[in-house]
Amino acid sequence: MPIYAYRCSACGHTDEHMQKMSDAILTQCPACKTEKYEKQLTAAGFQLKGNGWYQTDFKNKTAAPGA
Repeated sequence: MPIYAYRCSACGHTDEHMQKMSDAILTQCPACKTEKYEKQLTAAGFQLKGNGWYQTDFKNKTAAPGA
């Protein structure tokens, strides 16, 4: 499940919540109880693991050409 960052525009309270993508967006601030709790835009992080992925976007230049 993704972790979403939220911030209250009324009191400045920030928090992270683990939610399903299908869950409704939270709107009530847990600190001040106003309806000004907003989901923040954050960068996604992921790693490509396993065979077939290069550390850079290009093949090794010293590799032997295929026959």
